[in-house]
Amino acid sequence: QVLLVESGGGLVQAGGSLRLSCAASGSSVSMNVMGWYRQAPGKQRDLVAAITSGSSTNYADSVKGRFTISRDNAKNTVYLQMNSLKPEDTAVYYCNARLVLTPTLENTYWGQGTQVTVSS
Repeated sequence: QVLLVESGGGLVQAGGSLRLSCAASGSSVSMNVMGWYRQAPGKQRDLVAAITSGSSTNYADSVKGRFTISRDNAKNTVYLQMNSLKPEDTAVYYCNARLVLTPTLENTYWGQGTQVTVSS
């Protein structure tokens, strides 16, 4: 029932900025954790940034100081503001959300991914 809808991907020049959005639809409660992963060709899918419902954040070392994650709990939407983009940021970015239902039951959701390409 829950779908993650991503938007904001595209092609930008190195040093530019891009803002990704991901809205979780189909749930009337806030997701406990929402975040972004990315996967470049031939690479594994790695965490970029995550944020809890209490607004605690976690960033990959490679994006600290350049990317900022935020969320709107009322809308179940997470944002990723990407500044000072580098060609190595080029990847498919996937939205992720986790909903804790009980201590032993939780649901994890994935978006279909949005392409971010940074030209040199």
